[in-house]
This record gives sequence, C-alpha cells and structure tokens, in this order.
Amino acid sequence: MTIRKIPLFLTSMLLLGLVACGDDGPSAGAEQAAADKAAGSETTKPQATFEAPVGKPGAPFAISYAIIGTPIVGSPVTIDLRVTSMLGPQPVRLSFIINDATAMMLHEAQPSEIRLEAPADRAFVEQRVTVVPIREGRLYLNVSAAVDTEAGTSSTVIAIPVQVGEGARDLEEHGRLETDEEGETVRILESE
Repeated sequence: MTIRKIPLFLTSMLLLGLVACGDDGPSAGAEQAAADKAAGSETTKPQATFEAPVGKPGAPFAISYAIIGTPIVGSPVTIDLRVTSMLGPQPVRLSFIINDATAMMLHEAQPSEIRLEAPADRAFVEQRVTVVPIREGRLYLNVSAAVDTEAGTSSTVIAIPVQVGEGARDLEEHGRLETDEEGETVRILESE
C-alpha cells in the first residue's frame, strides 16, 4: 500500500466501522436540541455539573461540588455541594471555613456550620453555599463534613478552588538563587 492510499484506506475503515456499529447519525435528543436552538427557545438555563467526588479511599465522605456562574470580585458566588456518606444514613455536620479573610468571605446570610440529614430515598445530602470574593486570584473554600460515631468524630475536609478573574496572586521570592559547585541551582535564604 502506498503512502497516498493510506488516508483513503483509513477514511473508508472509519466509515465502515460507523456503519457496522449501527450509527444512524445524530440522536433524537441532539436533533431536538438543534430544533430548539433554531426556534430560539433559550428559556432553560445551563445546569452546572458536579466535579468528580473528592475524597480518598476509606474516607467517611465523598464531596462533589459545582461552582455556579463566573466568580467576580464583590459579587456572591454560589457553590452547590453533594456530600455522600460512606457510614450510612446519619446526620452530617458541614462546616465552611475561609482561611484568608482578605481574599473571600461567607455571604452575610450564609451560616458557617449546618447540620443536615439525608432523605430516606437518597444516599447523599445537597447544600448550597454562597461566598463573596474580595480579590482576584485562586481562592479556596474549605468544607468539612463530619459525623459523630461511638468511636469519636469521623470527618473529611476538602478545599474547593474558586478562580476569580484571570490573575493569580503574585508569588513573593525569598532569598537569592546561586549555582553550587556541582552546577545545581540552589536558593540561599538569609535571616533578617
């Protein structure tokens, strides 16, 4: 087979594979979405999708989150949380902590701690949290999910990144860079 015939061969194999798999083209859902868009029906607002659950294996909780909208300095930002307990249906205590008060704060109507119980038909609880960014950069909301057991308190803590604007916090360099006798770059820190 010559080099000129390879693209033709690959294209025909791809088409043959699609026909063999029974691909009839766009699905009915895709056709309906295209028809709705053409008709100008933009009444539905986009649904946020939850990030993959955060938590290590064996942790008592798996926490998923979705940031709604675009975070802007001074405007409230909504974060939807989904907390799945691996310990069964027990009341969950959620705490919201912001370590840098110059970067972000909880909305005035947002409590810093709540206690939730999952409905009988679901294995998870959902909660909406509202924060207000004060500056641009990558900011973090720490979320702690805890449950009291006979053996003590079991908890999972995650940090949810909230990117505000394009800029990030400027890194402050400490010390000076030098090259040692082996040719490696090292940073020399000086006491003040």
